[in-house]
Amino acid sequence: MKKAVQTLVLTFLAISAMSQAEKVSVVNNQDGMKLVVNGRDFFVNGMNWDYFPIGTNFTYSLWKQPDDIIRAALDSEMPMLRNMGVNVVRQYTGVPARWIQYIYEKYGIYTMLNHSFGRYGLTLGGAWVGNTEYADPRTRDLLMSEVKACYFS
Repeated sequence: MKKAVQTLVLTFLAISAMSQAEKVSVVNNQDGMKLVVNGRDFFVNGMNWDYFPIGTNFTYSLWKQPDDIIRAALDSEMPMLRNMGVNVVRQYTGVPARWIQYIYEKYGIYTMLNHSFGRYGLTLGGAWVGNTEYADPRTRDLLMSEVKACYFS
């Protein structure tokens, strides 16, 4: 739970840094921990979201399509999510920042970016390691550098 809150905070801080209008914090007191956005308690009502047109598979990437296709997909999907009460979507790496901003500004939906964080193995010191050993300091350094490069550069 603590890692999930930290991930959310990092994501919201990244969004906040881009917009400079949001103030995001985690309040930790005798009642527990809570996420606060612009002085108001924020309850995450989120879901995973990705877009695959009928007839495509996991190799399809919405973000590699022309802008008009991306905009049409977002303008079709995001109103439905908003009407369901979704205020956060989780997406995987590769989403350009301008589309994260578009989703937020047009629909008020935050995006939490999800890095696989070695879930499927990784290349460490030039060699493939199928089972990620998170206790290895080299693994931690590599994964943190990847996350920082993806989201904070």
